Amino acid sequence: MAEKKILEICSKKPYYIATYDNSFEDYEMRERIDCHLARRDDKFITIEEPLHLDFVIKEGESYLVDCLSMWIMNLLSSDEDYKKILEKVLAIEANIVFVLNDVNSGIIPDNALSRQYIDTSGIVGQIIAQGCDEVYQIIVGLENRLK
Repeated sequence: MAEKKILEICSKKPYYIATYDNSFEDYEMRERIDCHLARRDDKFITIEEPLHLDFVIKEGESYLVDCLSMWIMNLLSSDEDYKKILEKVLAIEANIVFVLNDVNSGIIPDNALSRQYIDTSGIVGQIIAQGCDEVYQIIVGLENRLK
């Protein structure tokens, strides 16, 4: 849905910001990435950026950020201030479609890092939802417009 949405609203080839930090040498994630690349074909210009979304998003362009969940994971092992990065990104006049997985519907994890991840994800979701013109929730492939 995110790919379809950005392709509908832009007039030229959009950028696909892939946030996964590929330094983990995770074979299963490599398969997922390859699947994403094949599906995107040549419809997007890919930018791999695990942290600094504010450095790569430019005025007047169109972007799909896939995904904020991986971006949050990357941030947890850095000293970057996600609120400042998001503030800068949301101030840029650009078409941006963000993807964020809902991880707040399960049980409370038994470890501090997982709780920090879930809490940060909820805060990031709120910040993005406040700054965006439209917000959709996708469950089992069904689209529900929230804003």
